[in-house]
Amino acid sequence: MATSSSSSKPADGLNPMAFISHIPPLEGGNYCVWQEKYELALALFENDLALTSLYRTKPVDPVRAENETDAGFTAQQRDHVEVRMKYDLDRKKWDILNSKCLMVAKSTISDAIRGSILDCDTAAEYLKRVESQFTGSSKAYTSTLIKKLFNEKYSGGGIREHILKMSNTTSKLKPMDLRLKDEFLIHLFFASLPKEYETFVVNYNM
Repeated sequence: MATSSSSSKPADGLNPMAFISHIPPLEGGNYCVWQEKYELALALFENDLALTSLYRTKPVDPVRAENETDAGFTAQQRDHVEVRMKYDLDRKKWDILNSKCLMVAKSTISDAIRGSILDCDTAAEYLKRVESQFTGSSKAYTSTLIKKLFNEKYSGGGIREHILKMSNTTSKLKPMDLRLKDEFLIHLFFASLPKEYETFVVNYNM
């Protein structure tokens, strides 16, 4: 399993609690916003390792092969000590970050919703259980996604990132058998642009 270069050290000059405090409490209809703010806060402070990477399998202790020399087996054991030491350090780091991810998630979910979610050991699995409350056949979640898509407005930055953001929202509708045509999505994208882009829109339509 690939490992991430993330660490628990916050970005210089930034206060993790400031971003965590901006995660709106998950109360039902705001799942999309909550998820976005939650993942952003963890990523900015490089605490998302437990969400992006599963912990590696514990190294198996070396077993002496038939007819293996004492020197050969001793070398195996020596190499294993280094591998096991690295695994223990990586696993300890992963466990700490996993615990942080779980604490942040639970502390930003309303009591009513949190009480309906079965507890589990990993943050990734816990988030899947949270998501299951609002995806699939959930009409409330579908309504939230559609409202977000129709109300999305370009607020500056790269146009490409803006398009990808709207496209990502659209992709979340697919599991609910709601597939919007590309032509319709293009019109939604144009509608999200400010007046300064009118010339671009006209040229595209021509």
